[in-house]
Amino acid sequence: MASRIPVLLMVPLAASALAACAGSSSAALSSDPGPETTDVERLGVEIVDTHPFDESSFTQGLEVEPEGTLLVGTGQWGESRVYRRTLDGREVLSRDIDGEHFGEGVTRHRDTVWQLTWQSGVAYRRDADTLEEVGRVRYPGEGWGLCSFQDELLMSDGTSQLRRLEPATFREVERVSVTLDGAPVTGLNELECVNGPEGPEVYANVFTDTDILRIDAATGRTTGVIDGSTIPNNAAPDPDNVLNGIAAIPGSDHFYLSGKRWPDLYEVRFVPVS
Repeated sequence: MASRIPVLLMVPLAASALAACAGSSSAALSSDPGPETTDVERLGVEIVDTHPFDESSFTQGLEVEPEGTLLVGTGQWGESRVYRRTLDGREVLSRDIDGEHFGEGVTRHRDTVWQLTWQSGVAYRRDADTLEEVGRVRYPGEGWGLCSFQDELLMSDGTSQLRRLEPATFREVERVSVTLDGAPVTGLNELECVNGPEGPEVYANVFTDTDILRIDAATGRTTGVIDGSTIPNNAAPDPDNVLNGIAAIPGSDHFYLSGKRWPDLYEVRFVPVS
């Protein structure tokens, strides 16, 4: 996301660990969150390991692929791309996007990789093996974050809403309003879809903040807020070089976290705080 000043709901942080990353979302999203009834869990971050990352990557999307490789989408005018890399830092494959487009979130759904653009209203459809472009789809408004369940995609656009999309066509089905303690939360950015113990959940970075929200995918209610302020930001000093990029590690309760132009990729667990 390029530098801009959103209206954010500033909150303490927290969220819960879970284990899988692209599962089936069984509950339909609702545009009416209804009354807030769930207590918000407060969590912190425990760093388990640190891995090398690419300090030139203006990270907009991060995801663990079925093969264990990392899929990374980047932004900036004339520099945006999507690439595949190993955990030890070896880049396997990279594809640029057109220079007039500013790249945003990416997600892999079966044999397709979808990649958003910020203000162009264009989603790139790519072959998951080669990352070659196989088509483009238009959508209204801005594109920020993207993640996938088995039967749907979820997309953020910088507002307090998440869009529910058909994976094959990118057609919008409906929207869900995200709330925290009954109030809307704006600036939702990079997303990660996870099958949690209580059902489908979405983890969302909050633009320019260190908060990570855990959201009930069915209702839009925030069930957890994770305080990411303890994660070291070793990027070069720049207001744009913020925490952005969250990926669940399949088969564990660990996540990868990174940021824009961050030289480090952190493997973490989310732990309760008093």
